[in-house]
Amino acid sequence: MNKLEIKDLHVSIGDKEIIKGFNLTIKEGEIHAVMGPNGSGKSTLSYAIMGHPKYAITKGEILFNGQNINELAANERAKLGLFLCFQYPMEVHGVQVANFLRLASNSVQDSEEQVGEFRKRLKENMKMLNISETFSTRYLNDGFSGGEKKRGEILQMAVLKPKIAILDEADSGLDIDALKIVAEGVNNSMRSTPLGVLIITHYQRILNFIKPNFVHIVVDGKIVQSGGPELAEKLDGEGYGWTYEKEEAAV
Repeated sequence: MNKLEIKDLHVSIGDKEIIKGFNLTIKEGEIHAVMGPNGSGKSTLSYAIMGHPKYAITKGEILFNGQNINELAANERAKLGLFLCFQYPMEVHGVQVANFLRLASNSVQDSEEQVGEFRKRLKENMKMLNISETFSTRYLNDGFSGGEKKRGEILQMAVLKPKIAILDEADSGLDIDALKIVAEGVNNSMRSTPLGVLIITHYQRILNFIKPNFVHIVVDGKIVQSGGPELAEKLDGEGYGWTYEKEEAAV
């Protein structure tokens, strides 16, 4: 069983510590939601897991299937089966979506998939996400709306077939129709392949469509409370004020 373990993780940017003792285990088939106010370290956590060089691990470890990946480069982590859906995907003018996805897929799998087989697989995934076939010939995220960028990220996830997927505010900037399509893409991926999912979000609404097994509230770089979907509902109704009291009580 695929498993991502985060043990007593501390992460800094320059001289500032952002993650301050984070513990979490995600197994295949599980959906974990991490929620918290702005500046609590949610996105920093996602970048640290994926090996962004700007984010320095100063203590603790990240284990994937028992292997310490602290020192692995981002591409090496991707080959192991980790995937990050970016909050703000980059625009790459001159690189078509289909070419990017095929190169990424071949790189992660360390093998050369036949063009015809790849195109068939890409077409099936685009249909599942309600994406026009012309999408594949456009330049990557160039001139895309917010919804198109997020669909593109979920399409990438479907094509790469990771073992653990991290969705960093995948609901940001989406209207309800686009949100439903993105959620259905995640749910279909869960049904078609063993997948563990970490959803990072401010809002409960995406969790109406992607049902989490566990919800974790993060304040000041660490988890202050974990539970089920009822925690997200409480945040939706009461905001984050009570979570600060929880953090102070834990100190």
